[in-house]
Amino acid sequence: MKTTYQPYIDPEYESLIERIYPPRVCIDNETYQDRTLVKADSANKHGILLEMVQFLTDLDLVISKSYISSDGGWFMDVFHVTDQLGNKLTDESLILYIQEALCANRRRGVSKELPTCLSREGRPRHVSTDHTAVEIAGTDRPGLLSEISAVLFELECHVTAAMAWTHNTRAASIIYMEDGFRGGPITDPKRLAHVQEQLENVVEAHHGMGERRSVRLLAPAPGQQTHTERRLHQLMYANIDYEPCQGCNGGGAAHRNNCTKIHVFIESCEEKGYSVVNVRSRDRPKLLFDTLCALTDMQYVVFHAAVSSKGTMADQEYFIRQEDGCPLETDNERHRLTQSLIAAIERRITHGLRLDISSDNRMGLLSDLTRALRENGLSISSAEIGANGDRAVGSFYVTDASGYEANPQAIEQVKKEIGGSIVAVNKSPGWTPKTSKSPSVASISRTSSGRSINEDKPRFSLGSLFWSQLERLSNNFSSIRS
Repeated sequence: MKTTYQPYIDPEYESLIERIYPPRVCIDNETYQDRTLVKADSANKHGILLEMVQFLTDLDLVISKSYISSDGGWFMDVFHVTDQLGNKLTDESLILYIQEALCANRRRGVSKELPTCLSREGRPRHVSTDHTAVEIAGTDRPGLLSEISAVLFELECHVTAAMAWTHNTRAASIIYMEDGFRGGPITDPKRLAHVQEQLENVVEAHHGMGERRSVRLLAPAPGQQTHTERRLHQLMYANIDYEPCQGCNGGGAAHRNNCTKIHVFIESCEEKGYSVVNVRSRDRPKLLFDTLCALTDMQYVVFHAAVSSKGTMADQEYFIRQEDGCPLETDNERHRLTQSLIAAIERRITHGLRLDISSDNRMGLLSDLTRALRENGLSISSAEIGANGDRAVGSFYVTDASGYEANPQAIEQVKKEIGGSIVAVNKSPGWTPKTSKSPSVASISRTSSGRSINEDKPRFSLGSLFWSQLERLSNNFSSIRS
């Protein structure tokens, strides 16, 4: 037998550099009157950019602009942020919380108590895995969530929180549950196996041969948390919801500047060995987070980036490489990245009427709500519900079974059947009832030498703006105090 030897790596080594050079964060409220600058620098590690953006978006902060650099093993970033009302951050407890959370040694952690200014209705962004979690992915169809929640009710499982997305005929949901009568997580292996078997029967009932589907139960893991939206992106990506995303070449700079669809343009920066990805789309909350999720899931590393929003549109520019240090080299790689970026942006775009829910938190609530929607011919395009004390709050986006605007009479009937649980009905912002499917627009053009063959590509580049400000930003970091 051949004996092989591998070097021993101390488990503490990975965090050594971080302990020697801990993150530093500065909150700057002096430079601009209408926004706050969050400046951060630290030793670089894979995923640190997504971690910071995820943290800020989970605080419901709006990132309107960002400059990022992480070459040479060091990470520097500046975020321009406001609250949801467009105001700069003035609450001292929030500012201190951001500094502590971003600077905290990851081994030690930071207090999980949010500042009082952030008290809000409970939503499943972070849900402790003290509860049993169910991850389901497969083909979307009307009534699927209703059937799943009905099975859980029959099996005496109390749903404490749930989130579901649909996109391109695919669906993914994460449901957190506990024992319906004794409370606490479900730990009996036989019962867990039975729950999984019944859920698999529901998911498989309408699947064709070869169609992807998955049902996964996760046992409680004390001390750990699952970021629900981050995990939903991963489930949808694994479910290959990006394949139907189609792009078209051409249109020119004038067309891209005036068009509100999603544009993705990929080219090479041969001097530095980067692939340069430009994304233009409608601006919306969490756009940066969603884009970074796609890049991370595809194992791309962001070395530099510039992100900016103006009016209703947002421009993002990324200088990336694969984890092995190579840029994108084939048309297939560029095409798949384009599709994945479009899918990541589209997943959160809501469709239909929004029904805001507030009701007593009880076992079977989700089953009753979704059954009323299904029996009245309504289909759920996305859903989010969670517990806030003894109340359950959430929202459902609904259309008719074909994806068209819901019948107002059906909405009124649902409101009658479930009492006062529906507290508001609103149309999705920016949504128009579908009449025909319009593909997102993507531009991928590159010659064998790596140069763009689209002569109409705009000369202005957020990257050039970033490079021009990098030296100034670097000087600013010298005065940052942790």
